[in-house]
Amino acid sequence: MRKVAESTIRRLSLYLRFLEEFEGQGMATVSSESLASRGGTTSAQVRKDLSFFGSFGKRGLGYPVPELVERLRAILGLTRRYNVAMIGAGKIGSALVQYRGFRQRGFDIVAIFDVDPAKIGREWNGLTILDIATLESEFPQGGIDMAVLVTPAEAAQPLTDRLVGHGVKAILNFAPVQLVVPEDVVVKTVNLALELETLSYALASR
Repeated sequence: MRKVAESTIRRLSLYLRFLEEFEGQGMATVSSESLASRGGTTSAQVRKDLSFFGSFGKRGLGYPVPELVERLRAILGLTRRYNVAMIGAGKIGSALVQYRGFRQRGFDIVAIFDVDPAKIGREWNGLTILDIATLESEFPQGGIDMAVLVTPAEAAQPLTDRLVGHGVKAILNFAPVQLVVPEDVVVKTVNLALELETLSYALASR
């Protein structure tokens, strides 16, 4: 399979959400034009995005909604559930733990870790905040599929090294630092300041 750009995967996620809405409305088929108009792109882009993964629908008839939902879920790895650990029990971590959309999409937050004695032992959404020192003993190797890292910059790399050493292969990083990981580990960094700067550029360039 050809290497697929991250922007394509992002659009597939959007298409899936739109298709789930259409399915809920009882729509049997949908055109590339309908998906494009909802996603702010073109019908040619929709067809190109889907073509990376095979043949979908029939020309002139559109895409069968239930079938395309099923195939996109499989492509995006959403046919299974994932155990997620939250590393850091600050304000951002608190907001993320309370977000119901994670569980709806198959991402189960199974543990919250922190270093602050004042937070350890408290409960968040039915989970007890654990001491990060117990990470390896609380979960067997392979017991955590993904980690969300919400820590100060200076703690991020040492914690990442521990997570990687414990078999975690996917990390969503909110720390303001570039993490160094092996090639078989996927890191997605969320830089909130950078996102705001793109907004400020959009306002300034109007």
